[in-house]
Amino acid sequence: MTRMVDGKVALVTGAGGGIGREIAIMLAAHGARVVVNDVGASVSGEGADQGPGAETVEAIRTAGGQAVLNTDSVTERRGAETMVQTALDAFGRIDIVVNNAGILRDRIFHRMTEDEWDSVIAVHLKGSFNVSRAAANHFKEQGSGAYVHMTSTSGLIGNFGQANYAAAKMGIAGLSRSIALDMARSGVRSNCISPFAWSRMIGAIPTDTPEQAARVEKLKQMTPDKIAAVAVYLASDAAKDVTGQIFAVRNNEVFLMSQPRPIRGLHRDGGWTPETLAEQVGPAFRSMLVPLERTADVFSWDPV
Repeated sequence: MTRMVDGKVALVTGAGGGIGREIAIMLAAHGARVVVNDVGASVSGEGADQGPGAETVEAIRTAGGQAVLNTDSVTERRGAETMVQTALDAFGRIDIVVNNAGILRDRIFHRMTEDEWDSVIAVHLKGSFNVSRAAANHFKEQGSGAYVHMTSTSGLIGNFGQANYAAAKMGIAGLSRSIALDMARSGVRSNCISPFAWSRMIGAIPTDTPEQAARVEKLKQMTPDKIAAVAVYLASDAAKDVTGQIFAVRNNEVFLMSQPRPIRGLHRDGGWTPETLAEQVGPAFRSMLVPLERTADVFSWDPV
């Protein structure tokens, strides 16, 4: 096996289970020394337990790799700085940041509380900023570094009952793009993965009907290690020319996702009025309006 990230030092947030755990383990298998960050909270962000993160560290060490545990919260700037300092203290540098930590507080929008909104934004979006910012100056000084962030088709496409999660994940896509632009001159790359994987974050999907049960069985095929492979690739020098991109991973499928660009335009001498917009722009654009779809409508076939 080619050791894709041999000698590099990686920080993976939310690495106590699911996708984060598999990314940390695969990075280590490919030669990285890993800071495993996990607060051990529930899917909704409650509680704290060192056990899950410690188990990931032990799995890496048992396989012959190097890893240390950090239990700080991504929601706190000081916690993010401590994570990075943990990498520097244990391994002398930092080369890779994987922003994977996340929680879910699903609720239909007109019933969503401020706390449900704030908590999800804090972990996903603010957390990704905090950890990225804590590593940024180190990346800049050494002239290299790779960020891998987790976005979601809940934001890129749409889903029911996830306004907080969708907004955070769209924000992460914008954050990643901005980091890629701002830090390109320093040799720093930033990309997003939109993962489809069976993990405890989607393990609460109901199975009350035969259709729901069949859907869950198909989702279970989408194991987190398939996400990890793409993360390791994006973190490696093999992807040195890849930055500012969004990849979706669905079982054995990998997709390069589109990003917003103009698809049609109209010009009118003298400008527009509400009336002329209604008369001309509405009819001209109608056939090209983006339909109000959910992820399942766009990815309508079974995982391959």
